[in-house]
Amino acid sequence: MKKFLPILRNSPFFKGLTDDEILSILHCVEATTVSKERDSYIFRAADSTEVMGLVVSGCVLVIQEDLWGHRNILSKCHAGDFFGEPYAASPGAVLNISVVADEDCEIIFLNVQKLLVTCPTACEHHQKLIRNLVSVLANKILILNDKITHVGKRTTRDKLLSYLSAESIRHSSLSFDIPFDRQQLADYLCIDRAAFGAHIFFDDQDIHTEPASAVVPAATVPYRDGDNPKE
Repeated sequence: MKKFLPILRNSPFFKGLTDDEILSILHCVEATTVSKERDSYIFRAADSTEVMGLVVSGCVLVIQEDLWGHRNILSKCHAGDFFGEPYAASPGAVLNISVVADEDCEIIFLNVQKLLVTCPTACEHHQKLIRNLVSVLANKILILNDKITHVGKRTTRDKLLSYLSAESIRHSSLSFDIPFDRQQLADYLCIDRAAFGAHIFFDDQDIHTEPASAVVPAATVPYRDGDNPKE
């Protein structure tokens, strides 16, 4: 676990903790490490879990899928981000999300239930860790609130502008990178990818909104295998 300390130090879950305290906590919560290949599932809907995941390399997508293969992306987690916390903290809760590797990744699983009971070693940093967990959960609520704001717009154009505007504000810039590829962005905003053509255009790897009366941001969208930059 020591090799992951540079990532763990910067994770909000371990905020304010020393390296020794982090390693002690990993022992308390029975931390285990797994490696996953791109497109493999980490959690599946309808399962239950006692552990939450911490991405230490690569990235994963938190998604919802229906029987017809339609995918709704809830969020994307990079190194240092967590997933599955609410379900791990609720014994018996059934997952209504799946988590899939967006690229080859490494995950640390932490048993949340070990945090919700008195630590057998009475470690001084236990309460600090619980406060950090509450902060992590609160941040997830804010992320989902942003998504609800975007998908709640009535038109494809308004959804795109809502998302781009929020990202522009978050980056404090009119130019920024988008963490999703084209299909993922469509899945995140719950729109048909083909609808992009009427509202945005691609120039190399840049995505631009249609001409509008107000200044709108330009963002870089990453390519994935099989992407057509003219779509």
